[in-house]
Amino acid sequence: MEPPTRRDIGGVVLDDDTYTVKQSHFRNKYKVYDSAGNLVLKSKQKLFKMKEEFPFYDADGNVVFRVKAKNVFDVAGDYVLVDERSGDPVLVLNKNFTFFHHRWTIQLPDGTELAEVASRSAVLEALRSLIDVLSFLPHKYSITSPEGDSIGEIQGHFSLRDKYDVRIHDTGSIPKTALVAGAIAIDALEGN
Repeated sequence: MEPPTRRDIGGVVLDDDTYTVKQSHFRNKYKVYDSAGNLVLKSKQKLFKMKEEFPFYDADGNVVFRVKAKNVFDVAGDYVLVDERSGDPVLVLNKNFTFFHHRWTIQLPDGTELAEVASRSAVLEALRSLIDVLSFLPHKYSITSPEGDSIGEIQGHFSLRDKYDVRIHDTGSIPKTALVAGAIAIDALEGN
């Protein structure tokens, strides 16, 4: 396995500081743009699959990686991000299941934790869970290192369709591509 300084996944390098993600109106289809407005990734949820799966495509339509559920009915939320070129697992996304607070860890396949992605407001998440009409409110997540340092955030926008920015700060040795890919996959898996 490669060390956590790996810079690409599936041949894609995401080294910008800000990415804007836009979701389709009708199903989990995403387009990801860099800060210059260039399309860098696309994704769509596979429908009617026994195990949840999201392939991610580059701007030319080539599959670069996939996010797959480890189990058929995965309530706890264990997902693997697989590099399409090599077929190797690159990241594991683990949902720490709670009813009102969304909290995920992004790990290497050997269990080394790279980051935690957590919703910023348990109260707002609770209200969203209980009152459907509030689901339009934008989601906000913080991205922290295993030491608890802020390394990024996911900030939603008020819009008719889901739109949010993924901002990544200084990540040290944590690969930015892994953080961006993980953050986008987590939002898709949460069904935001």
